[in-house]
Amino acid sequence: MESAVEQNIKTNNVFSLLKYLYGQHQQNTLYMKRLKALKQIIQQGSLHTYFQPIVDLQTAQTIGFEALNRPISSELFTSVDQFYEFVGQTDCVFLFECFCRNLSLQRFKERMHNDLMDKNLLVFLNIHPNVLLDKKYHSGETLQLLKELGIKPQQVVFELTERSAVIDFVEFERVLSHYRSQGYRIAVDDVGSGYNSLKTLIYLKPEFIKLDRSLIQSIDQISEQQQLVTLLMKYAEQAKTKIIAEGIERQEELEYLHRIGIHYAQGYAIGKPAKEIHLGKIRVGDHEDWGSH
Repeated sequence: MESAVEQNIKTNNVFSLLKYLYGQHQQNTLYMKRLKALKQIIQQGSLHTYFQPIVDLQTAQTIGFEALNRPISSELFTSVDQFYEFVGQTDCVFLFECFCRNLSLQRFKERMHNDLMDKNLLVFLNIHPNVLLDKKYHSGETLQLLKELGIKPQQVVFELTERSAVIDFVEFERVLSHYRSQGYRIAVDDVGSGYNSLKTLIYLKPEFIKLDRSLIQSIDQISEQQQLVTLLMKYAEQAKTKIIAEGIERQEELEYLHRIGIHYAQGYAIGKPAKEIHLGKIRVGDHEDWGSH
């Protein structure tokens, strides 16, 4: 006959198992609801697209815009980060990336003012590195869409996040050569946010290096960040690439970066992401100008 202690242990074990199974059921239910919502977003095109200007710090000219796709706020996705984290957990990554690419390009064309049409402004598209490796992605569909929209491949910059690790650098370099031969350019995003930065830069040889906000925040006050950015500028000069400082929110940061000769800048101090395409505006010292050509 079981003792009271043994019965209590069994009861607790059963309770723990039921609690675990209930938790798993809740997680699975939430996953399926989110997956259904994601597929509806793709089918209905229900994402907001914003464009944030990127400005030449030395000439005050707007060189292009980063396209940012954001989901409509809902109970299933309480933040943008949560939404994109979920997309990465599904088997819809390739489908979603193609959908975002097409949506960004179409809206870039639709929202471009007539007086900007002949400026050959760049559009930066966020791309997961693994998607570029997929043979379906470089089948020529993007070129066909660009032709229909009247956008040159030279205006398109594939922006690869540094936080998404590249494992086979040799293969990836080969694939990037394929895209470059068609006219596309490459930017590496979030440089300075992870350990993989330097290797990524050396192998991929991007046309643009986007410095992470963590390097830019309060750079006018922190000597260690200044030294690191100076080293990256020296590397960029030798590699014949251009640096874009991201996340500039303070005038003091803007003025410091202008003073040391950073090529391009992006951030709230220049222009917030907006559905309509607006040129960036910079004010350095006594000089104030719109980022127009």
